[in-house]
Amino acid sequence: MDKALYIAMTGAKHNMLAQSVHANNLANVNTTGFRADFAQARSMAVYHGDGHQSRAYALTESPSTDFSEGSMMSTGRELDFSIRGKGMIAVQAPDGSEAYTRAGNLALGPNGELLTANGLPVLGDGGPIVLPPAEKIDIGSDGSITVLGAGEGAATLVLVDRIKLVGDDVKNMTKGNDGLTRSRDGEPLEVDGDVRIVSGFLESSNVNAINEFTEVLSLARQYEMHIKMMKTVETNSEASARLLQTQ
Repeated sequence: MDKALYIAMTGAKHNMLAQSVHANNLANVNTTGFRADFAQARSMAVYHGDGHQSRAYALTESPSTDFSEGSMMSTGRELDFSIRGKGMIAVQAPDGSEAYTRAGNLALGPNGELLTANGLPVLGDGGPIVLPPAEKIDIGSDGSITVLGAGEGAATLVLVDRIKLVGDDVKNMTKGNDGLTRSRDGEPLEVDGDVRIVSGFLESSNVNAINEFTEVLSLARQYEMHIKMMKTVETNSEASARLLQTQ
């Protein structure tokens, strides 16, 4: 079998992998706090000793994430907040580990647990945050949570916890398949006292829908080119076989 067939096949394979990344970005264009992923691949020359490097394979590199900020959207809801500038919210992942997100659309669980929109516990000074029954909940710019107890006056506002806010050093963070960000060494990050939030706002996804759709179309054309190359190799192979049969 001509090696060109295998080379075209690897190119088509990596086109499909890149398509899945961009399709996932498009699917999350309206997901609060979503960070777009990059699809990365490069050509790797095939070495034949002292021979000429006439062929190259496609090689997928470690993917990375676009950590640029999305736009802020006003909601007016007391449990919605957006991080101003750099920073992330600490949450408890399904496996019990500490992970981080920019999605500040929170909700209360049946027992007062402070949860993200997809049901993950939000972490505070002493672990997952649990709030008492309250008429009003206020989240300060530093993540502090004060509540007004049911049936009590305004003078009885109580500080119950503080949302754990960490810095987002992109060199030390990686995004998992679950959409959550973690430190590269798996260790919990320290609280960053400089991180500030804005209540009543949410951060939109940083996905550029036009760019993503353009990339999808470009990858589709590249995939078709690889398929045509495989068909050409097949045609050449059949022609060679016929020439051998006539001799």
